[in-house]
Amino acid sequence: MNLIDNPDNRFEFPPAVCRGCGAGLAGEPVAAQRRHQVTDIEPAPAPKVTEYVAQAKECPGCGVVTAGELPAHVRARASFGPETCAQAANLACGHHIPIYRATEVLCQLVGIAVSTGWMAGIRGKAATLIEDSGFMDRVRELLKTAPALHADETPARTAGGTRYVHLACTRYLTCMHTGDRSAEAIDSGAVLPGYTGVIVRDGYADYGHLTDALHAWCGVHLLRDLKSLYDFEPAQQQWASQMAGLLIEARDAAAAARLAGRASLDTAALDDLVTRYRALAAAGLAASLYRRTATAKDARRIARRFLSFEDLILRFATRPDLDIFSNNEAERTIRPVKVQQRSSGGSWRTLTGLTEFALVQSYLSTAAKWGISKLDALRDLFNGHAWLPPGLDPAG
Repeated sequence: MNLIDNPDNRFEFPPAVCRGCGAGLAGEPVAAQRRHQVTDIEPAPAPKVTEYVAQAKECPGCGVVTAGELPAHVRARASFGPETCAQAANLACGHHIPIYRATEVLCQLVGIAVSTGWMAGIRGKAATLIEDSGFMDRVRELLKTAPALHADETPARTAGGTRYVHLACTRYLTCMHTGDRSAEAIDSGAVLPGYTGVIVRDGYADYGHLTDALHAWCGVHLLRDLKSLYDFEPAQQQWASQMAGLLIEARDAAAAARLAGRASLDTAALDDLVTRYRALAAAGLAASLYRRTATAKDARRIARRFLSFEDLILRFATRPDLDIFSNNEAERTIRPVKVQQRSSGGSWRTLTGLTEFALVQSYLSTAAKWGISKLDALRDLFNGHAWLPPGLDPAG
């Protein structure tokens, strides 16, 4: 850490006597000095309690008794304020700390005692505020205007079974919802149906019904499959190594074109890439067509994928204006589902809890992508003015 110019306290320690002859130095001027600073925190102060008194008065003219209006956040006779709610939600939702431990941490760090039941309900309170704020509608509206977005899904254990968290996102926006793994569940997120941009995704077949959009197959997934195939049988699967090299070459060419502001690759260069791509895929299929081993079966499956889904796989090369080679953005964004699941003992107790998680994570993830801390976003939320993304991206 660095020294600061305005410390809260300053103590000086001059020498009392000369270390050479022992003469007193009390009245001598300072020849040099070296600053040291210690940063620490103080024990949590006692909670601040504010009382709101709703008074009633009787009209002397008509006799009607009228009660005063309390602020919107004051409802119960005794309740915790917005800062306490924000701090609690930051622990339980922002940092995925289990409920009992989050309760202890809140008590020890800020000096306020809440029950585990209250802490367990804080995600639901946050989810309700997010839903009522129009945040999700705003994110869905913006995502539909994106030239490309990333889609993914991951299983989540809940209520004794398995559900899925579905994701549509960009670098600055996150929209999660829950359901099964069907096409209908994908559509229920109200982002992908009718979307006309490019959907970057893995090879899951149920995205195929989204015919209004172009699709791009994640190149990183393909590179992993090719590497596994080559590593297991390098002598027979040379084509896999060569195909991986071709994809990386095309990726770099697309990145160079994008950096130069070009919307397409040179026609001759693209034709050469496509020709080599088709030749390698055909060679991979032919080399394993009559071999009856498990690896040969995998090789045929992967080679047929390259032949059948050329448009999807090479979308990043035919649209170099978009950074769509990888679906890493979606994989990073959806990872908190697994983090929360592990910290919660392996599952969510109810479907409602999983739905609330998806809502709150959408809010916190989007805010973080815009450089807003989770705690500040939660403070806005519990103070009655939820943060909303101002646009598709900072330049928009």
